[in-house]
Amino acid sequence: MPDIAVKTPIVIAHRGASGYLPEHSLPSKALAFGMGADYLEQDLIASRDGELLVLHDLILDDVSDVAVKFPGRQRADGHFYCIDFDLQEIRRLQFAERTQPGTTRMRYPGRFPREAGGFAVSTFSDELRFIQGLNRTTGRKVGIFTEIKAPAWHRAQGVDLSARMLAMLDEFAYLRDGAPVLLACFDMDELKNIRKRVGSRLPIIQLLSSKTVVDDDLLPGIATYANGIGPSIQLIYRGKGSAGEPRLTDLVRQAQDLGLAVHPYTFRADDLPDGIESFQELLDLFIVQLEVDGLITDFTDRVIDFRDRQLA
Repeated sequence: MPDIAVKTPIVIAHRGASGYLPEHSLPSKALAFGMGADYLEQDLIASRDGELLVLHDLILDDVSDVAVKFPGRQRADGHFYCIDFDLQEIRRLQFAERTQPGTTRMRYPGRFPREAGGFAVSTFSDELRFIQGLNRTTGRKVGIFTEIKAPAWHRAQGVDLSARMLAMLDEFAYLRDGAPVLLACFDMDELKNIRKRVGSRLPIIQLLSSKTVVDDDLLPGIATYANGIGPSIQLIYRGKGSAGEPRLTDLVRQAQDLGLAVHPYTFRADDLPDGIESFQELLDLFIVQLEVDGLITDFTDRVIDFRDRQLA
């Protein structure tokens, strides 16, 4: 399998520069690119007509005006599912900063104001073409960090998300050895199957939620098919002790001892873990003390600035 370890941690722009512009919009990706991100993230879901869309949620409720544009199109559970809409319909929607579920309140109140205007959704091919264009004009080699969202759910809806994604990666030459791509998913079985289909040329990152049970078999098992892990910060940092010291698990060292890169998520300056007083303190803990291999962040510029000052 390809070796993706680096001497200094890579910075992965979580849904673009989502701390500053609406998540997954092309302006957000362009801003993160300009800030110096090493990789730009894409979450992939499907439309009814099988187009791959760069969106985080299966539902459109909290990031778009779907309820206004298409009243009555929700399912019995009250949600508007992306897969129930054709690309042409989704192109009509305006996307903006995420709201708290079921409300009009922004999840992160200090971010880009919803009233400042809407943004459009991008297809996967839109975004790959955009990133490759930026790489060509700047001479850089910014990579993609592509996450497959809920592949089993999509398959139950009649869409093989992974097959469509692999075909698109091949079309844009990301399945060649050494291409700047990392493939991520929470579904272990899906990643194992992808490894069998593509062999060793595609670097794979196994995402781990905060609820993952880290037993003795987990990481050795992951090391048989993946190149790294993307754990929730909560799997590593467990708050502070009575004397104010950080309580840390041994996950980073254990993974790195097995040859797995570690790319924790999500580093947000406006949503710090309990006990952490500043974004700088959080970055110091993970970059300087734990020496992770990469960070997934909403604030690309701030992570790069800290990384480059500390590790120059």
